Amino acid sequence: MKPVPKYILTCLVVLVSSFFYASAQEKVGGVAEFDKTVYDFGDVMLSDGPLSCTFNVKNISQKPMLIHSVVTSCGCTDVKWTREPVMPGESGSISAVYTNDEGPYPFDKGLTVYISGIGKPVILRLRGISHEKRLSLEEMYTVRFGNLGLKTLKMKCGNLEQGESRSDEVTVANLSSSPLDVKFTDISPNLTVKVTPNPVPARSTAKLQFSVSSDRSLWGKNWYYATPVINGKEFTASENGKSAGKRMEIYAFTKENFASMSKEERENASRPVFDSSSYTFGKIKAGTPVDATFAFKNIGKSDFRVFKTDVDAESFSVGEIPVVKCGYEGSFKVHLDTAGMPEGETLVIVTLTTNSPSRPIVNLFITGYIE
Repeated sequence: MKPVPKYILTCLVVLVSSFFYASAQEKVGGVAEFDKTVYDFGDVMLSDGPLSCTFNVKNISQKPMLIHSVVTSCGCTDVKWTREPVMPGESGSISAVYTNDEGPYPFDKGLTVYISGIGKPVILRLRGISHEKRLSLEEMYTVRFGNLGLKTLKMKCGNLEQGESRSDEVTVANLSSSPLDVKFTDISPNLTVKVTPNPVPARSTAKLQFSVSSDRSLWGKNWYYATPVINGKEFTASENGKSAGKRMEIYAFTKENFASMSKEERENASRPVFDSSSYTFGKIKAGTPVDATFAFKNIGKSDFRVFKTDVDAESFSVGEIPVVKCGYEGSFKVHLDTAGMPEGETLVIVTLTTNSPSRPIVNLFITGYIE
């Protein structure tokens, strides 16, 4: 739950992603396997000039694979790719050059890759932070587990689909004059995490790599955790001199995988239509309970079900969402306790993870003004 300016509420548009956000070494659509899909340059200098990287993609299917095209997110990135068909078992490549001349800022550039046999594009990312002047490791890595420096304790692993995994990496630093051996304990199920190279050389950086595997008992928004062990010892993290907990937190969103569905199966699937995507409670005093009702009809040809409901609020409850057969209607309530909510215009996002290929994620909104 967040207070939002009125102009944002009036311009709100719901976007549901139609891309495959592939992970490091992830098999996509049973056709391609990427060695990485995020290239993190880490901290670089403007004076370093253009930055180059290469993504390798292996054909894991039984037919020739063709990289049709690669579209960059802006003119600051040049790209080349293997133009000839890639035979089964062989690999092609996608090479990119970022101009690194947009100023001393973080950058995150996307490459949209279209590959034969895969119904949706694959997104590759180039990212890092460009600096005008050189900073010390201590200035760049302000979160510390002992002598291991990070930039944040909360990391995003993005979206993953059932049956697949999602990976990412961040740069960490050894702030000491001796090598650091980094291990992890109390690791959440379905999470793997490691540091490369390990031990981390003195006064040097390394990659902290993490991967989340899907699980049909876990849907929607989930947090995964791991506790670093540095040279055999656990530390409580500090950030700018303040205690920040003993574990790292990694976020991922899991939705259904419809990649193997035929056209006929999609046409015969469920399809919800909501009477309204928003509920407005008007102007109320803090502490006044809110009960928002959302009604919908299943106009598809199969039963519609919701795997999970996530609500962006501190204190809430969600009524049972019925499984609705084709042609029938259903509804459910979201109860909000507004005590402690900030004053002003308010937006609460209700996110449904569903079995509908046309609407795998449904975002609904509760809005109003709290005095």
